[in-house]
Amino acid sequence: MSTLTTPSTPPATSAPSKRPNAIWQALRRNRMSWIGIGLLLLIVLVAVFAPLIAPHDPLEQNIVSRLEAPSAEFWLGTDSFGRDVLSRLIYGARVSLLVGFVAVLLAMVIGSALGILAGYVGGLLDKLIMGFVDVLLSFPTLLLGLMVAAMLGASLENLIIAIAITELAPFVRVARAPTISLKQRDFIDAGRSLGFSPLRLMGVHILPNMVSDVVVMGSLWMAAAIRTEASLSFIGLGVPPPAATWGSMIREGFEHILDAWWLTVFPSVAILLTVLALNLLGDALRDAIDPKMRSERA
Repeated sequence: MSTLTTPSTPPATSAPSKRPNAIWQALRRNRMSWIGIGLLLLIVLVAVFAPLIAPHDPLEQNIVSRLEAPSAEFWLGTDSFGRDVLSRLIYGARVSLLVGFVAVLLAMVIGSALGILAGYVGGLLDKLIMGFVDVLLSFPTLLLGLMVAAMLGASLENLIIAIAITELAPFVRVARAPTISLKQRDFIDAGRSLGFSPLRLMGVHILPNMVSDVVVMGSLWMAAAIRTEASLSFIGLGVPPPAATWGSMIREGFEHILDAWWLTVFPSVAILLTVLALNLLGDALRDAIDPKMRSERA
């Protein structure tokens, strides 16, 4: 008597293992993503190795060479205190990348936790969290950052906190929507029947299903964080002087925009290239993660 055998079904963990490979293949086909990755990598390397790359001390003043146009000695000119613009531009990359990365990381962690909690628990807690999110979204990003930074005072830590608060709401919404759908799935019901705690269900079984979407959102909002940092530094609510930041460099050069154009042009170009690199990377990650976009590019 012959016995019938049924093919074994693959484990539930096999699907996620294939997703990074599919994302990698999609990124390889997207040439614009490599432009963004290469440009961002170059900016990060410049910031990391700033002490080795910068030709001068960014804080060293030389009144004799003040407002000197780009030359062989000062490739990007000098500011009103005789400081080398190129050296300050290189060190300013450190501040912009640090503020952008840490602020987005804080917003990502706190916002995702609040979104998962609101979507999983629901009820009154969901209404309270989403009400707080609606209040944050009622203010323009720059205005909200201005209010928080003005209340906390001008410092690197306060600047990071202010920008993180402005970017909290999008991460809450991104995490909440899939949580509401995922908590109805069979594997969550199976976890409840096995006695898993809500914390384990949210952290181990729900969170991994939305990490990719949150990371894509983070790459896009990091560009917004760098723009906000430059805007707050421009109005004097960023890192206090004499620290070099791109926003403060633009503000210092605004008074001499007609006779010393290099003071505002070069920091503006640095911000433009950094935001462009992050947007290209974020768009490529979004297209790679979205199944519809992957099928259209295939």
